[in-house]
Amino acid sequence: MVKERARILVVGGGYVGMYTALRLQRNLRGELRRGEAEITVVTPDPYMTYQPFLPEAAAGSISPRHVVVPLRRVLGDCDVVVGEAHSIDHTRRTATVTTLATAEEGTGARRLTYDELVLAPGSVSRTLPVPGLADHGIGFKTVEEAIGLRNHVLEQLDIASSTRDPAVRDAALTFVFVGGGFAGVEALGELEDMARYAARYYHNVTPEDMKWILVEASGRILPEVGEDMGRYTVTELRRRNIDVRLDTRLESCTDRVAVLSDGARFPTRTVVWTAGVKPHPVLAATDLPLDDRGRLVCTPQLAVDGAPHAWAAGDAAAVPDVTAPGPGGQCAPNAQHAVRQARVLGDNIAHALRGEPLDTYAHKYVGSVASLGFHQGVAHVYGRRLKGYPAWFMHRAYHLSRVPTVNRKARVLAEWALAGLFKREIVSLGSLEHPRAEFELAAGGKPSQEPPRNPKG
Repeated sequence: MVKERARILVVGGGYVGMYTALRLQRNLRGELRRGEAEITVVTPDPYMTYQPFLPEAAAGSISPRHVVVPLRRVLGDCDVVVGEAHSIDHTRRTATVTTLATAEEGTGARRLTYDELVLAPGSVSRTLPVPGLADHGIGFKTVEEAIGLRNHVLEQLDIASSTRDPAVRDAALTFVFVGGGFAGVEALGELEDMARYAARYYHNVTPEDMKWILVEASGRILPEVGEDMGRYTVTELRRRNIDVRLDTRLESCTDRVAVLSDGARFPTRTVVWTAGVKPHPVLAATDLPLDDRGRLVCTPQLAVDGAPHAWAAGDAAAVPDVTAPGPGGQCAPNAQHAVRQARVLGDNIAHALRGEPLDTYAHKYVGSVASLGFHQGVAHVYGRRLKGYPAWFMHRAYHLSRVPTVNRKARVLAEWALAGLFKREIVSLGSLEHPRAEFELAAGGKPSQEPPRNPKG
């Protein structure tokens, strides 16, 4: 039993936020029922996105709604608030939050008070001051971006098929991906595989007409799977006529021309930016200690160092790696650590409320897997290296076991089974991004050329 009534605020509904709240639900079931504890989750989306499945969602192998987990369904004992936390005053135990209703009410931001704080806002895309990137770049971190990119790629095939201008056709069929990490390589591999399949339905577009370019600033890609598997991945991508450029940077993409640091210029309508992430901006709007990379300084028990009643994990936290051979090591900001840290975090908050000893987070990194498209992949797990079909199969099996809820596991497995029996869907639904355009025109108005207002602010 907890010593006194506790109000727990969880900022973020991603891996750490959802799994921590889920763990707290189980650990504090009796306290929640008796009203001795309450859990509030503030999140910009009412769902958790399982990001390893974004490349397959972009390629059409998985339905977008099966890549996300509805928070209100799995967190039935929590109060889920769809909104953004803008600042946190931990000294006063208050958080400033805007919701979908605050703009309509005109009352300004809300102030939520709490007793225990869990900061798990995740990360945002790390961009560089590249000219033209803000105007023409496409991100790949959310399910909306993944589906938007799928629609965009298919629309480029339509443009190339219908134009008589060689310059327009060449730009439409050139796809530039910046960043050689998991997100960039997997997105490129899956979308190239999808576009190659879709080309068979265009009478004047062939896979050889398309240019796929991967730009990486360092001398290797996929460092998590090891140097040997990284070299194999480069060889495999080049065998598929994908232009892999190492030790190269994107200098500019103004006027729909990608200019690289090696002097190459590619007219293109598609520049996908996957060159890393950075901590969420809300961390800088707190009075909690941060390291030189902007992450919260944490203890091995996942408490914020020097800030009682504050906890963190995942991308937002600098967590010491107690399994590292030497001092100073930190846990990598990846999903494998985030999910496991969330379980320890949920247990430790319950322990702290009950006056019990805290657990230390200790997990040795077991390896990584990556998909390169249908039936192709690389893996480095428990010191063993796999490539081709075995690695691709391991990639699917591992992530199927990790995606939350039995409901999602069954739906994803069913879609994979159906994909093996029927042809791939290659329909672009880009009009979903402007759903009112046709009605506005029919009603005598002029369809807006601006992107729709973000309902999340």
